[in-house]
Amino acid sequence: MKQYDVVIAGGAMAGATLAIALNNLSGGRLKIAVVEAVAPKLDQHPGYDARSIALSLGSANLLQQIGIWSSMDDIATPISHIHVSDQGHAGIVHIDACEQGVDALGYVVELADVGALLHKQLNELEAVELLCPAVITDIQRSQEAVTLALEQGETISARLLVTADGALSSCCDMLGIGRSEYDFDQVAVIANVTTAEAHQGRAFERFTPYGPVALLPMSEGRSSLVWCIKPEDQQKVLNWSDEQFLTELQQAFGWRLGQLVKAGSRCAYPLLLRQAQRIISHRVAVVGNAAQTLHPIAGQGFNLGLRDVMSLAEEVVRGFDEAGDPGSAQILSRYRQRRTPDREATVGMTSGLVGVFANNSLPLVAGRNTGLLAMSLFDTIKAPLVRRAMGQVER
Repeated sequence: MKQYDVVIAGGAMAGATLAIALNNLSGGRLKIAVVEAVAPKLDQHPGYDARSIALSLGSANLLQQIGIWSSMDDIATPISHIHVSDQGHAGIVHIDACEQGVDALGYVVELADVGALLHKQLNELEAVELLCPAVITDIQRSQEAVTLALEQGETISARLLVTADGALSSCCDMLGIGRSEYDFDQVAVIANVTTAEAHQGRAFERFTPYGPVALLPMSEGRSSLVWCIKPEDQQKVLNWSDEQFLTELQQAFGWRLGQLVKAGSRCAYPLLLRQAQRIISHRVAVVGNAAQTLHPIAGQGFNLGLRDVMSLAEEVVRGFDEAGDPGSAQILSRYRQRRTPDREATVGMTSGLVGVFANNSLPLVAGRNTGLLAMSLFDTIKAPLVRRAMGQVER
């Protein structure tokens, strides 16, 4: 039976980043396994239909600390300006990189590019073994270790298991770590679009009565769309012709980037807040989407998960240096204490924004537009929004 210091269930962005962070911070002294079910298609890129995520400036700085950002910088599109508005009302907030004294407020990266890059880095690390494709089918724990059965017939053990296997974590299910769910009664339609005017690094979030419409700048003049709609409209929107889709989207988004001229393939998924009821258990830590899956409003999901990853990596290496046990109760307790305030604040902020902006009652409409107008006039009121957007958050 192969033995490791840390086994990470899930080799997507959170799991792969954690493996690299642990290896970097420990100087390669930790023996790590990453168990991932699906190998990335390294020789194929979805091109126009590539899916993207937004990384805050704070996230880029964290990735720089562990040696990832230098290679990721080449495939990232900088966000130079963020424009927040409320459809049909006067309140508008601008956040500009130059005004904040930074080169970029954040960056947009395509998941296919990042997945290939991270898997390439994992394969080059001597102390990290990538088990892929592989699936964990059983988990047993003793006082000193976690023993994992793999679908391929192999058994491995570790002092610490980290579940980074997504929003519906099968590892959390096997461990009896429950999750709470809240349905926002919205569906996110995802696509890439091209606009007549160059985006020039501008990101837009526009609130409509049924949820936000966001456009994030991508390479080759594309923008990544997240359009939140009512669940009952999902099939209708997916069945529209490209021409009708662009016409309807134009009405919702407006003309700040000129005419919308092309749309890639569309997909949709329901929007729920999912939270693991515990982010630690005996010799187990939970990170990323397995710990919490957020509404995409304000683009906080992966950025919050990355702060989980970095805080856990720091505590594991610190505890390993002190006592030689990367999965001790003391390490896990410190991880939970560090992450609870940020986790609760970010979940509260994103859920609160959905409640305030996806509501057409007159008092809320008046209140939110007063707030947006005040933010546009007074930097002290806008400052918390700016810090959160840029990922300048205590962890």
